[in-house]
Amino acid sequence: MAEVADPRLEIRGLEKSFGGTRALSAVDLSIAPGEVHALLGENGAGKSTLTRIVSGVFAADAGSMRLDGKPHAPRSPAEARRAGIAIVHQEPAICPHLSVAENVVLGAEPARFGWVDRARVRAEAGRALALVAPELSPDAASSSLGPAEVQLVTLARALAQTDCRLLILDEPTASLAAPEVERLFEVVRRLASTGIAIVYISHFLEEVERIADRFSVLCDGRQVGSGAIAGTPATRLVELMTGQTLEARRRREPRTGGEVVLSARDLAGTRLPVSASFELRKGEVLGIAGLVGSGRTELLRAIFGLDRVTRGELRVRAELGPASPGRRLAQGVGLSSEDRKREGLAEALSVAENLTLSKLPAWVRPARQASAARRLIERLGIKTAGPDQPVRALSGGNQQKVALGRLLHHEVDVALLDEPTRGIDVKSRADVYAIIDELASQGKAVLVVSSHFPELLAICDRIAVMHRGRLAAATPVAELTEHRLMLDAAGVG
Repeated sequence: MAEVADPRLEIRGLEKSFGGTRALSAVDLSIAPGEVHALLGENGAGKSTLTRIVSGVFAADAGSMRLDGKPHAPRSPAEARRAGIAIVHQEPAICPHLSVAENVVLGAEPARFGWVDRARVRAEAGRALALVAPELSPDAASSSLGPAEVQLVTLARALAQTDCRLLILDEPTASLAAPEVERLFEVVRRLASTGIAIVYISHFLEEVERIADRFSVLCDGRQVGSGAIAGTPATRLVELMTGQTLEARRRREPRTGGEVVLSARDLAGTRLPVSASFELRKGEVLGIAGLVGSGRTELLRAIFGLDRVTRGELRVRAELGPASPGRRLAQGVGLSSEDRKREGLAEALSVAENLTLSKLPAWVRPARQASAARRLIERLGIKTAGPDQPVRALSGGNQQKVALGRLLHHEVDVALLDEPTRGIDVKSRADVYAIIDELASQGKAVLVVSSHFPELLAICDRIAVMHRGRLAAATPVAELTEHRLMLDAAGVG
């Protein structure tokens, strides 16, 4: 580890486990005042666990932290904020019905005699906005803000509620367009120039090369490299992140696809995707690789009719025409959302109701519904007390099997799967892979979005990489490596 004189944050031998899973192992980190330090690693590398320990969400199992030379072991996020730790999460959230000033002080409103002090609200918000967005009026309606302005208001909130010494930015540009990224970079540089130490988490290596001074890379919970960004090639960063200098080629022969059942030409959405063209064939699994904010999910939503298409051509078999979820289901196209809780499942309903929800007759016989559900429960190995058990009572892996089981019950010809193994254990992940393989072997066409590149290499026949809303041509997996995918997704290929 590169040493830093008089570090703002110094971490030594940090350890954290969750049950039998080691999330962090002997991590050392040192960040100087005024430094922008990039924290890099693939999904699951330990970045979030590390920042949550620093910001008081988790307690470390072992190791030590020092902030400006003094012991730092916050027992809560509030205690971390009082120590000068501010964090801006990947998905900024504001209350649209409040003003900008009210959002900046949200949760820490200054009060006088038990009432919110409106003058102080405006003054405190104004001071924070002056640092990051002086052009924004504290009185502006938050509902009128664009994505970049929402990000800046969230940043102002983090700064307003603490005497900030260390700022953690988690994927801050994931939802921003290029001009908005430049604006954020100006703010980051301005804050660093005041002596604030900044931890910058991003998958976009071209951004890291421009904004960061030094880097640290985590891989499987261990720190595997650190140093100055200047003079470190992006290919070296990818090697450290993936843990391999040369990825082994896939051994399984790709499936031979049949006729084209889904195709897009120069497809664009309201914001994302920017341009996507592809062909998906019967009996094949096509992967869409990309990083957070690249437009992968928006592409699937546009295909399924959940988001508006503003340009381009989309065909299901040879059919053109406006898309809606109802029409897509009638055409044999089904979607499994990455957000199981809000979009993938009806948590208030039973396992049987969730499995059969998209294909019910005008009148439902409970016995027939339960019988169909039992067949799917047995076929997919869903661990449940029975068809009538509420789906919310199942584990994440079994909930995911229910979401996929609904596509099987609907007998879809085209399955759109968005992060189908997110948040599930290793055994459930293998079961999901088997379901995907079964669909393809039955002649179904499967389009899989995943940010876990080894997963795509293991289950797909071809993979197309999306970067900043643009989808590259698909490549057979035999010609790809995890290293290559990471370079292309990060925009440095």
